Amino acid sequence: MFSPFMINAWEACTIIAIVAGVVGFFTVLRGSAFAAHALPNGAFAGAAAASLIGANAILGLGVFSLLGAFAIANLSRRARHDVATALAIVAMLGLGSLFLSMTTEYAPEIYSLLFGEVLGIGTNELLPAALIGAVCIAAILFLYRPLMLSSITPDTAEARGIKSHRMELAFLIVIALATTMAVPVVGTLLIFSLLISPAAAARSFTNKPATAMGLSVAFALGMVWLAIALSYTTNLPIGFYVGVLGAVTYAVGRGRAGWRPNRTVSPNQSEPTAPVDALIGPSR
Repeated sequence: MFSPFMINAWEACTIIAIVAGVVGFFTVLRGSAFAAHALPNGAFAGAAAASLIGANAILGLGVFSLLGAFAIANLSRRARHDVATALAIVAMLGLGSLFLSMTTEYAPEIYSLLFGEVLGIGTNELLPAALIGAVCIAAILFLYRPLMLSSITPDTAEARGIKSHRMELAFLIVIALATTMAVPVVGTLLIFSLLISPAAAARSFTNKPATAMGLSVAFALGMVWLAIALSYTTNLPIGFYVGVLGAVTYAVGRGRAGWRPNRTVSPNQSEPTAPVDALIGPSR
């Protein structure tokens, strides 16, 4: 379980889980699950194009995921967010279909882009993943306060001069970078599970943003570590265990939230008010 090629898998999945836990918290908080599903699928089309022309798959992933982020952000200013996201994913999947129809030589690469190739991670792929992951974490830390405010109370954010469309574009770029880092390892389908399930479960345990983010990272790490161990033991796909563990984690979180007694909240104080004021600080 801890042979050299397995060590690479442990390290790569640990990096991805940490980033997914942090980015996923805001993905769930902002209701951006559809965008988190659309961008990896669009990035898949870019990787297929890169494979077709013999370029680096990371380059194709990055270009198409960023193009998707800009398309969704700009279309959302003129149409509903879900409609803009749907249009962007349809366009990118159409291009992906075109690229795939032009070749029959890259079936293994295409399969790995969809479902990941965790056990085939090379040492030379760890550094790019770590660097992109560090950029994602740094971006979230830099944007934390305005991103939190625009996620919870958009009207208050606008009143304080925080442009919602700029925050949306910035956050979509972070998702695009996380996608670029994760798709070669866990695939377009599993990164969606890692972005959504741990964060959604974490929010069922606490209303405190920092605590929820920490729990999201912890749940994501637990999911991927347990998935790797179970996959090694049973010889079943890691993706199967990641998906199942994600669903179970969320179900446990929702069950706990439904079981605990309802707390009485003052009519003049909503749950998010204290955390937001503490994070943003007084208006200038």
